[in-house]
Amino acid sequence: MVAANVSSDTAFLGLWLLGGLVTLIGALCYAELGTAYPHVGGEYHFLRKAYGPGLGFLFAWGRMAVMQSGSIAAVAFVYGDYASFLIPAEPAVHAALAIIILSALQLKGTELSSRAQLALTTATVAAVLFVALIGWAVVPQSAATSPAPSGGAAGLAMVFILLTYGGWTETVYLSGEVRNPRRDIPRALLFGTAAVTALYLFANYSYLRALGLEGLRQSSAIAADLVGLVFGEMGAAVVAGIVCVASLSTLNATILTGARSMYALGRSFAPFAVLGKHSADGRSPRNAIIVQAAITIGLVVFGAFARDGFQSMVEYTAPVFWTFLLLVGISLFVFRWRDPARAIPFRVPLYPVTPLLFCATSLYLLYSSLVYTGLGALIGVAILLAGIPIFLLGRRATSSPRARRVGAQGQ
Repeated sequence: MVAANVSSDTAFLGLWLLGGLVTLIGALCYAELGTAYPHVGGEYHFLRKAYGPGLGFLFAWGRMAVMQSGSIAAVAFVYGDYASFLIPAEPAVHAALAIIILSALQLKGTELSSRAQLALTTATVAAVLFVALIGWAVVPQSAATSPAPSGGAAGLAMVFILLTYGGWTETVYLSGEVRNPRRDIPRALLFGTAAVTALYLFANYSYLRALGLEGLRQSSAIAADLVGLVFGEMGAAVVAGIVCVASLSTLNATILTGARSMYALGRSFAPFAVLGKHSADGRSPRNAIIVQAAITIGLVVFGAFARDGFQSMVEYTAPVFWTFLLLVGISLFVFRWRDPARAIPFRVPLYPVTPLLFCATSLYLLYSSLVYTGLGALIGVAILLAGIPIFLLGRRATSSPRARRVGAQGQ
């Protein structure tokens, strides 16, 4: 996707480097927020504290209906693309089956242990390094000579790049649980961001060297195609299997956290109380898992009829994601202004330049994700805005005399 939206090798690698720098700037801002206001609610806590319960609800609604569900569907399509390399079938079929099976396991309370998750992550990094090193074993390809993309293509390429770097924002959800958030959250964000940036630059340089820009544009399973150049069909199948395992690991974790955030929404917003119920044995948020699976399978069906399932899910989630990232960035200024005497263990360097750069980048990516994408972006925004009347009606119902009497009787 990135290669299809750049006109040269230099632009391709330059945008990946720029994506890493943007991520680092965002990580610095989140490090201040996570250490000054540690809370398991993460971004929900920041937004609710800075702007009030209305925006907090809208974030929770957007995370449930657009961001988290769209991310699950996007990763499912990645799995589907590589699984179809091993077992011929439509990627959407593989994607839907993965969601159903992993959601069923979640219903039984099945989770990967922290050691297993660490092992899978280590294996994934090792696999990326292995594939990247293979890129140095093949004859380099010449630069692509196809026409340069249109003017807005760089912005769209950055949408895909920053989605790839995404996930670092989830670190602040651990700020209320780690032993020393003032020390550990900045370390995790900054060292993690630097390591991932270096890994992506090395991998993409290897892909570009081996396949050329045009080869990257035409490939739907780049790692498998690259290994296939050296080891043939068997090697490509091994890499496809590795990517499938890594994708399933990500899917399982995303389904788990998504269902838990939906459960928290059900516990705090009465009209969605059905989501805040556990299974009979108390081992899983049963209703949240089922609703989440239904939403994501619906998105997979939508993506199956689109020009590209993965790209459609990126378009669906990107505007909503960058809207809330922009608001989180602005909240840093709100907290500094509102509570100037508060002790801040980690202060973002070069304030206010650094958070201004982060907000400007978020605003630009919000613009790009709306202007240079397709129907999926408009659908995602429409579903987010649908949360406004839901909140207003739900708040009115919750504050009615009858609701207060029921609440009092429950207590």
